[in-house]
Amino acid sequence: MKEQQAKPTGSRTENHIVVDAPFDLLWDITNDVANWPDLFSEYASAEILERRGDTVRFRLALHPEADGKVWSWVSERVMDRESGTVTARRVETGPFLFMNIHWSYTRTAAGVEMRWVQEFRMKPDAPVDDAAMTERINKNTRVQMALIKERVEAAAAAAAVTR
Repeated sequence: MKEQQAKPTGSRTENHIVVDAPFDLLWDITNDVANWPDLFSEYASAEILERRGDTVRFRLALHPEADGKVWSWVSERVMDRESGTVTARRVETGPFLFMNIHWSYTRTAAGVEMRWVQEFRMKPDAPVDDAAMTERINKNTRVQMALIKERVEAAAAAAAVTR
């Protein structure tokens, strides 16, 4: 009998926000990885390395820290518009043993609920442990989601005016 490999356990964050905008607009803006430096406040650059259908491999870089250090990594993202889901993982994991991300988009009466679930574990020599990274991710995700909501709702309002 083949031995089943256990899934790695780690920490998990889950955050969501409702964006008052059409599904297609929210989907298109948030899945335009090349434009993420204009959408997210934390990214200095996004370089597309490869596209295969609904899969994109890319390098993200954060803005430099006070000491000049720039964190950068490669991720892969698989988008399924029909199901309203995105799965992603870090290919270059940096301080993480692993980082898996699941985004879902659900139509509601108030707009589209965007939910991000991140599962990860920090390496033993990482600058922070799982608990500290969980706190950091939760805090930053709320900031980024609010910014995305503001920017996408403004785009939706502008599009409505031009119709």
